[in-house]
Amino acid sequence: MEARQRRESIARRLADSPEPLSAAALAQELSVSRQVIVGDVALLRAGGLDITATPRGYLLPRFPAGVRRTFACRHKKEQMEEELNAIVDQGCTVLDVIVEHPIYGQLTGPLRLSSRYDVAQFVSRCQREEAAPLSQLTEGIHLHTVLCPSEAAADRVRQDLERLGILYQ
Repeated sequence: MEARQRRESIARRLADSPEPLSAAALAQELSVSRQVIVGDVALLRAGGLDITATPRGYLLPRFPAGVRRTFACRHKKEQMEEELNAIVDQGCTVLDVIVEHPIYGQLTGPLRLSSRYDVAQFVSRCQREEAAPLSQLTEGIHLHTVLCPSEAAADRVRQDLERLGILYQ
């Protein structure tokens, strides 16, 4: 398969997949190395395709109808799972985490966490990779963009984060 055909195949697979696709899975499927897939994704992005890299793989953003809210939070590293579960338990999706870095400015990490399973996988990966969350760069202060099915769900998230002492005021 030629490089152009492979990139078209990657774009089709991403468009058809409701779940993130890992570079390793795409590499195996297309009989190339993971690094070739990473390069192909970079070229697809340069060509204008809006590919998001999440902790579970690549995806094309699909934003269902709902209410978007940004919550300012502050907590210790040990409270991250509790914070994320408080959001997904209300039927909401944690789209990203944003920190204001003193050197680099705004840094955004895509998350796309919609369930306790997603949260557990994310936390497990952080532990396995010994990777500190972005919020550790800013003394625990960070933002989350959250997609909720309704205003009521967004209000419940705010109340839960406030009750946990995580909502930054």
